[in-house]
Formats: sequence, C-alpha cells, structure tokens
Amino acid sequence: MDLPHALVLTADPATGALGPRVADRVRPLLPGAARGRWLVPGAAFESLWNAGNPDEAVALRTAVAVELSELPIDVSVVPAAAGQRAKKLLVADMESTLIAQELIDELADVAARREEIAALTRATMRGDIDFAASLRHRVSLLAGLTTDDLARVAERISPMPGAERLVREMKAAGARTALVSGGFTVFTERVAEVLGLETQRGNVLEIRNGRLTGHVHEPILDAAGKRDVLLELAADADLDLSQVLAVGDGANDLLMLDAAGLGVAFRAKPVVRAAMRARPGGAVIEYADLTALLHLQGLPT
Repeated sequence: MDLPHALVLTADPATGALGPRVADRVRPLLPGAARGRWLVPGAAFESLWNAGNPDEAVALRTAVAVELSELPIDVSVVPAAAGQRAKKLLVADMESTLIAQELIDELADVAARREEIAALTRATMRGDIDFAASLRHRVSLLAGLTTDDLARVAERISPMPGAERLVREMKAAGARTALVSGGFTVFTERVAEVLGLETQRGNVLEIRNGRLTGHVHEPILDAAGKRDVLLELAADADLDLSQVLAVGDGANDLLMLDAAGLGVAFRAKPVVRAAMRARPGGAVIEYADLTALLHLQGLPT
C-alpha cells in the first residue's frame, strides 16, 4: 500500500547549514521516484515519496537523521496525503512554545522563590512529577502576590520566533487556532489576543481582594484535559483528527500531541522528543523557529 509522505528538512537560515549539498547527501537514501523542492532556500526543503507502511517512514527519518547528525538541521517525515497535509486546526501549548517564558517561574521571581519553583517546573515538564499535584504546590508558594504583580509579569511575555507568522498564515489558509495551556488564564487571554488565536484555555488562579490565595480553581487542566480540549475543538469543527496539528514542549503535552494527526515537539523535553520521533505522525523541531510548522504542511513562507 502506498502511503504518501514528505521528508522535510528545516533549519535556521542564519546558520547556513541547509544548502544544496545537503539535498545531494539525502537523495541516495530516498526511493528512486522521490521529488525534491525548496520551500524556502536555506530554511526548508522537502521531498515527496510513498512509504509502504508507517514503519518505513520512521526508518527513513532515522536514516536521514543519522546522515545529517553533525548539522543543526531538523529531519521530519510526515504523512502527505492529498487534501490532508494542510491542517484545519492548530492547537498550541503556550509557555516555551508560543512564548519564550515559563510564566509561573516569572511569578516565582517576583515572589523571590524562583530557584525553588523553577526546579519543580523543570521536573514537571520532564514528566518526573504529576502535573496537577505540582501545579497546586507551586501555586501555594505564590500566595500573597498581587494583581499588580501579575500585570508586571505579563509585560515580560515575548512571542517565540515564528509564532505570529504561524498563527497568521494558518488562519489565512482557513484553519482554526487555539491556545491550550497548563498555565493561567490571566496570561492565556493576553497571549491569545496578541497572537490572534481564536480560542484559549488555561487554569484559573484564585484571587481574593487583589491577591493570590495560593490556590488554583478545579478542575486543573492537565495532560488529559489538554487532550480532551483538542478532541472537543475538533468535534465542534467537524474535523477528523488527521486534520489537526498540535505543538508543545513538555510531558503534559504528550497526550495532546499523540491525539493530533500531526504532533510536533518544539524545542521539547527529551521524553517528548523521543515520543514524537517514534510516532509516524510526529515531528521534532529543535533548530528552526515555529514557521517550520508551516513547512511541515508543505507551505512556503
């Protein structure tokens, strides 16, 4: 059975790593009829081919990655069936994905507990600690911060390179866009507005008399919750899951990424990278910016 796939090579063009010689090195590893084209010279190259089965696609990705292992180039192999490659729904994590910060760590900085809380955040994103329990504990350490503190931390937010273009181009192509975060709605609302995402979901901090109480409203939006929101959004739009693109970086994104037709680990923790590399509908982006998600869909930028 022929399963259309695309080998997609992406990189930061400033490095000069992705050039014609790379395409020449990869070509002998591809089936004879494979076609290649530059989506963006120096930033994105793709070659279309037919795999006999999903395992063959994973094997090719591994072979090309080994061949190019000394170069800062992302190697992805994604399903490319006609009419299914360009996705109709983008579901994105927020912190360390659409934005550069982990905002609970920024709040911890204001509370003079950054080292303690950041260590817990790292362990949680690696999957070493249960997300809901960790979030409750970290929020308890923030009790007493004010709404003015929240506003000051919001001013620190900076979009991840390529985030604005990713959202803009997907919307222009007719896709729906959603931010689904284990972070807090006081920030997800702002980021969704700035980047132009139509939907946002997050956790709700309990605030009384202008101060954080140290509690977060239940139920907590954890890994299962993020997956369920993705499924809900796809069903509401009458979309098959093959038409959904999800992106994230932490262990609490794994269920969401695995549910999507294309799940992308973006500058992610090792457990997330490993899971997406092993999945036929998965991709790992370490070197390129978020516009690489457009390239995975065969879209030039």
